[in-house]
Amino acid sequence: MSPSAKTTASDSVNEIATVRIELRDTDPLIWREVEVPTSITLKVLHDVIQAVMGWLDYHLWEFTFGKQSYSHKEAAKVRLRDVLKPRKTTIDYLYDFGDSWEHRLTVTRLRAGDPEASYPRYVRGERNTPPEDCGGLPGFYEMLEALADPDHPNHADATEWADDYDPEVVDELPIKYALARIANRRNPAKARLAKKT
Repeated sequence: MSPSAKTTASDSVNEIATVRIELRDTDPLIWREVEVPTSITLKVLHDVIQAVMGWLDYHLWEFTFGKQSYSHKEAAKVRLRDVLKPRKTTIDYLYDFGDSWEHRLTVTRLRAGDPEASYPRYVRGERNTPPEDCGGLPGFYEMLEALADPDHPNHADATEWADDYDPEVVDELPIKYALARIANRRNPAKARLAKKT
């Protein structure tokens, strides 16, 4: 391997990107932003999306880039860096073919990662993701309407079903724990060393 090829391969392992994940057709918009290594597989990117959006990974899913689709089996063989375009890449991600939670991912800012940081890393986000299995966007907005109106005929059922769900609050602690588990799974040697110190 030539020195320049070795440098390129090494750089790509340490390269990170910013990924903005938007739950499409939500108003106000529900979104998250994370930093991920471009060396992760699309399957790991799926795990990251599940973690930051608060989904429970109960359902089928797929990524789409133009006319190319990747589901579980194919996604484990393709790295994010293999599908990236030069400055900005847009990826569609569908979770739960019944409720059809459509996400738009925008991948930007490819750069060298901080060697002291652990990736993937949560940056920020707004609004809580809908509860799993609430009937897609129509069911979600019907639930919010019932929760907000004590006189709504479904208010009591929605309140019981939604439990302590708050549409405005992003609970960041579980997101950070889940991403730390993904990071540790990606680099078990680094995780073992961190435990010893």
